[in-house]
Amino acid sequence: MDFQLTSKETVDLTYLWIGPNEKTLTGNNRLSITKTGKLMVKDFLEPLSGLYTCTLSYKTVKADTQEENVVKKRYDFMIFAYREPDYSYRMAVRFTTKSCVGKYNDLFFIVLRKILDNLISDLSCQIIEPSFKCHFVKIPEHDIVHELFIAFQVNPFAPGWKRACNGSDDCEDITNQNILKARDRIEEFFQSQANISHLRFNKTVPAMHFVDHSFHVVRMDSCRPGFGKNEGLHSNCASCCVVCSPGTFSPDVDVTCQICISAHIYGAKSCP
Repeated sequence: MDFQLTSKETVDLTYLWIGPNEKTLTGNNRLSITKTGKLMVKDFLEPLSGLYTCTLSYKTVKADTQEENVVKKRYDFMIFAYREPDYSYRMAVRFTTKSCVGKYNDLFFIVLRKILDNLISDLSCQIIEPSFKCHFVKIPEHDIVHELFIAFQVNPFAPGWKRACNGSDDCEDITNQNILKARDRIEEFFQSQANISHLRFNKTVPAMHFVDHSFHVVRMDSCRPGFGKNEGLHSNCASCCVVCSPGTFSPDVDVTCQICISAHIYGAKSCP
């Protein structure tokens, strides 16, 4: 019912809801229609996406002749399943080193990774794709120094992560909260390394120490299979992972749905 009708008297009001695949909607464990014609949906899943049509019928009755006239109005709604993106973080940091030659850089990298893993293990988060390279760096008004350029990614999908979801497949709220906590802990750790360097300003500084202001972090979003972002089609929810429409699919955790003319369903995870 539109706003104009809500302020008017209506006679013999009836509603007919047609869902995706032109099926007439009746009450079930997921869908219900109120006495005033509101469609209520709970536990919305990908296959429920699509065109919903409400046909509203009512009568107008002339006061003098009691002549009745049936009026019909149609309302179309496109409804899409969506979910929040899964967060992960790409991080980079630098440490000075005595030389780019020798085994000590490898040992330092192994120890650093173990420290970071222990920091976030209780959050079901993990360090992935860790790497480092040693470079010669010329700092203005200083000599050339050797630095380790370290990069890694943090995600909330360590082995056993689903136990935190209490049996639910839709727990991005929990995983995203965990990854935010992991990001904060890692940032605090490297900040503590900077503080140690400042305290040692007038003392001997270890050959391997944190390079101040070198910590950088970038959030990376991913969508579950069958979902993707499309700012042009869903501009009112540009950051959401929206179910892939027919004609598209998403087989992995990419952020976009790919073209597939043989995909005829919402939320396709493969291209038949």
